[in-house]
Amino acid sequence: MMRICGTIGVALGLALSFAGGAQARDWFDIRGVPPPEPDRIHVCHGYTCRIATPVRFSGNDLKRIAGILGEGAPDARAERMAVAKAVQVFEELVGGRIGTASDLAKMQFGQGAPDQMDCIDEATNTTALLRLLASHGYLRHHSVLEPSARGFFIDGRYPHATAVLAEAGSGEKWAIDSWPRANAEPPVIQPLSEWKRARSSDELPS
Repeated sequence: MMRICGTIGVALGLALSFAGGAQARDWFDIRGVPPPEPDRIHVCHGYTCRIATPVRFSGNDLKRIAGILGEGAPDARAERMAVAKAVQVFEELVGGRIGTASDLAKMQFGQGAPDQMDCIDEATNTTALLRLLASHGYLRHHSVLEPSARGFFIDGRYPHATAVLAEAGSGEKWAIDSWPRANAEPPVIQPLSEWKRARSSDELPS
């Protein structure tokens, strides 16, 4: 198993996304992926959003996710734990509908397989979910930011991207990183500053 999200395509994609004037462009616009709607997300898979499959969520789907986010009402920490559960449910629902239930942790050989996702796919999908949740008012203690990146080869690290939440009040930023774990497993959640400093995805919080 490869433990990096570091293909040349990913490197170039991240460079485009985070360099200069490209920062002013929306993450979804850069990738040519429609932004999330209140009941539909175009789910990226096949690496670097090569495939974007629309998935519509029923009222029961949204009710299930809303119930999970209700567990996060007390405070920001509880909400992050609820977000982790919501990501798991999201990936479970999506995996069964578009054939990505077998998506493995991190990056695999045979790049481009339609049932696998790299960090660009994962960051895009998690961000889409978070935006959908925010649009329904399910996030009380966080706002959704653009994905963030680390590593550009020249610093000795492979490129990697993650979805990001900002905590209300303190403004502290949190990485919501689904890529190090297999489909429907809880994402890695840690302060973005720690995520940025990590040398590789093997440096996960305990």
